Amino acid sequence: DFSTEGMNRRDAKTQRNMNIRRVTLLPLSHFFFALCLCVSAVTLSCSSKPTDMRKLVPAETLVYLETNDLAGALQPIVDNEAFEQAAKRKPDLSAIKGVQLAVAVTGFESTEEKLNDELSIGRIRPRFVAIADTHAWNWQANSFAETQLGGFVAGIYDSDLTLETIEKNGGRYSTWTAGDGRKAFALVVDGIIYFGNDETAIEKCLAVRRGEADSIIKTGKVKPADPATIASGYVSTDGVAQIASIIGVTVGKEVGGEPEVQSLTAGILPQLLRGMVSEIAWSSKSTELGVEDTYDVSFKPEVANVFAETLAQTNFQETGLEEFVPADAASVTRYTLNDPQIAWRSVLLTAVSQMDAVSGRFVSALSTGLFEPFGISDPELFLSGAAGDGFLTAYLDRSGDQAIVITRVKAVELVKRSLSPEIDLTRPPEVIAGANVWRSSDNLIAAAFLGDVVISGDADGVVKCLRTRSGDKSFAANERFMEFEATAGPVLTMANEVDERASLIEVLSEKKDGGVGIRQRTFSTIHFDRSGMHRRKLSSFGLIGSIIAQLAQD
Repeated sequence: DFSTEGMNRRDAKTQRNMNIRRVTLLPLSHFFFALCLCVSAVTLSCSSKPTDMRKLVPAETLVYLETNDLAGALQPIVDNEAFEQAAKRKPDLSAIKGVQLAVAVTGFESTEEKLNDELSIGRIRPRFVAIADTHAWNWQANSFAETQLGGFVAGIYDSDLTLETIEKNGGRYSTWTAGDGRKAFALVVDGIIYFGNDETAIEKCLAVRRGEADSIIKTGKVKPADPATIASGYVSTDGVAQIASIIGVTVGKEVGGEPEVQSLTAGILPQLLRGMVSEIAWSSKSTELGVEDTYDVSFKPEVANVFAETLAQTNFQETGLEEFVPADAASVTRYTLNDPQIAWRSVLLTAVSQMDAVSGRFVSALSTGLFEPFGISDPELFLSGAAGDGFLTAYLDRSGDQAIVITRVKAVELVKRSLSPEIDLTRPPEVIAGANVWRSSDNLIAAAFLGDVVISGDADGVVKCLRTRSGDKSFAANERFMEFEATAGPVLTMANEVDERASLIEVLSEKKDGGVGIRQRTFSTIHFDRSGMHRRKLSSFGLIGSIIAQLAQD
């Protein structure tokens, strides 16, 4: 993303030596897929018709995830060529074929652990229940709950556990208690396992089972699972609001500085998200080219209408700008908007309109900082001087330090005036690969002009782009560049993702000797219509694979 990624990475440079409070959001989806892995330890042999998992969770669910076949959700990952190249063996998923799983998050709670006088860790814990319809005999499900789930809870809580098992609610009810008092609960009834970290969440699901409360079907928001999908999810309007508050607190703490600044920052994102987003839906499916994840973000009508008009795609014509980007760039994003300047204004003005007056002024003042990593101090001037037929942003290294923007210009003087004052244009330029290059005095940022093309951003990155254009292998030489070139959408990103640790393999299998890493090339597109924003991402392992890899890293 042209704005947020640049700001976050730039800010990271200035915060390396700061003692800041950290807020850790315990990802609720980790429970979902960790439980998937635990289920694989037991063979479930009975079968029956698929269950409509929506019937088992309450209407007030904030976040809902489901898969109708655990094996089907994981199979595209282990079948991928990149996985086979890095793993000693492919795991056998036959034991979980046909097992259905749903996760309902009914709320969030926060705790804080003080490490010392200057540092503390805040944790946001989702109150959730995971429901697995094993389609197995009840004794098999009981065996799994008592043995495999206990190990899972011990790993999550990093503690020895005590286990209490009683007959309750028509089934066997287990309670695990960690040394610090944290608890996890499981109920097995009729081959269905209810597992969670909050007893109230399980009780809400049981009320739905008994017909005493409405299921999520009643809301009309979660449609029946599409047979073409391997997994899907939904975040309700209330869920968006609560998650927005969590994100706000997290970002506010990470900003550091004066309490007033932290408080103001913490309040901005919740206002923005609550004012713009109404709900979010996600689905994942397997294709011949990899796993395709689709995210549908529903905007409030007034926001969706504005973005549908101002963020529309222009009639794209190849500009050749990709020839400046090195083949091994971490990511490249192409923007083909009708009018980039109007698009930027609409995003900024819409954001400000969703906030109170103080927050709005704060956002307006900070907005130019989003362009700083690209060596630009005045976005309006820069976009008004650009040719308007498309531009690229790229991160040339995996750390995100080498950020650059490339575009053709129609008004060179306007673009020059938009550059950071740190770039001294009064000095004679340096000539590199035929381009006039001006650098900042500290040699951190630079701008190069070659004909009607401008390249601005990280100084080393600018030079690297010029040398690529004059002979080195470019991004346009990648074997899947034609797919990038032909794909429609006002915002298109292609990334080279590398996990040297092969974290995904650590969870699902065993790495080959020599520690072969995992590399994948991903494509994502974003477009806007009068319902909201739609993002489609094609990758080797999908969102599910990313979450599983994060399990190992955490």
